[in-house]
Amino acid sequence: MTTSAPGRGSFAPRGPAGRPGFRPHRDGPGGGGGGRRFYNRRRVCTFCVDKIKDIDYKDFNRLQRFLSERARIMPRRRSGTCNRHQRMLALAIKRARHLALLPFTADHVLSMGLATR
Repeated sequence: MTTSAPGRGSFAPRGPAGRPGFRPHRDGPGGGGGGRRFYNRRRVCTFCVDKIKDIDYKDFNRLQRFLSERARIMPRRRSGTCNRHQRMLALAIKRARHLALLPFTADHVLSMGLATR
């Protein structure tokens, strides 16, 4: 009887690399993806496009687009803002939250009626 490792009673298949459960990547038909490659499009900072130098904390309609449905600040990789504007955006959102223009948590989103579902 062949066992995969000493002390194990069952056979675990091993791939070409000797690791259990290793399966090589399939590029042939049925390998997934349909043969087309997906390229991420570089997002441009909306604040740089609009040439906004300072982000105003009182413009809560603009700031609300950069909050998730749970009222969390979206990261740069999702929002597409540049580093400089992301720091200014986070500060403006925190100021607007302090003045109760924007919610802190998801409970506030539901009570204020800002949820879009």
